[in-house]
Amino acid sequence: MKLLMNPVMNKEFKLRFRSFKSFLGLMFYLIALSIIIVGFIFIQSQSYGTNYFRPEESRIMFMVLSFIQLGLILFVTPGLTAGVISGEREKQTLNILLTTTQTSAGIIIGKLISSVSFLLLMIVASMPIYSIVFLFGGISPLQVLTVLGYYILIIFVFGSFGVLFSTLIRRTIISMITTYGTALFFAGGTAFLFVVSMEFGGLMPGSSPVPYFIAILNPFIVLMGFLEPSLVQEINRQTGILFPLWASQLIVYGILFSVALAVSIRRLRPRAATK
Repeated sequence: MKLLMNPVMNKEFKLRFRSFKSFLGLMFYLIALSIIIVGFIFIQSQSYGTNYFRPEESRIMFMVLSFIQLGLILFVTPGLTAGVISGEREKQTLNILLTTTQTSAGIIIGKLISSVSFLLLMIVASMPIYSIVFLFGGISPLQVLTVLGYYILIIFVFGSFGVLFSTLIRRTIISMITTYGTALFFAGGTAFLFVVSMEFGGLMPGSSPVPYFIAILNPFIVLMGFLEPSLVQEINRQTGILFPLWASQLIVYGILFSVALAVSIRRLRPRAATK
């Protein structure tokens, strides 16, 4: 508790949530999300010449919203975290921060949680809009909670990447570019490699395990597996690996998250022993 509730986190919370622009951005985001849902319902109901919205269409709408939210997370998280340490260094306030009684772990974790807190607020605030799908059926509450939990995992994992590069790289702009490049690789690069490996890996069951290990790194594939389990079943059939894809990603992302935080904590004070 002492590690989580520290002065660094409290200061960052006050700076981020006292600004009227933050809540104005949240309002416009929720309005845009509502317009997407209403527009989708209207287009789908009019395309069949009726005023009915069927449960299978509600499922499609939920999938579209889920991918939009995940894309938002991958786009916004690097911008929120890639300058938390390098920005202090550029403003020449990092040395002052390091002279306080806060440990390196307290500073890093406080910076990480405070930087992604607004994004977590946006995700939680959008949950009532997600509940619209329950009016039409096709989606279970467990799926909604699963997707929400997966969002939180992705936010902290990719947030740790931003904190890592912000600690290792002195300039914020270079740190941000590196973080965005990493997120682009995980989202787009692994998707391309997955498609290529599926095409050239053969169609016989257990012909190649490569697509499975590539799919582990891609957040969109695992999210699709939550919404369409048949995709994961096809990956398991072709690769011959029956271990759940989401569990493998949880292990890999957990290791990457831990390593990123450990390196950030160690390199924050490179010439001093961290506590």
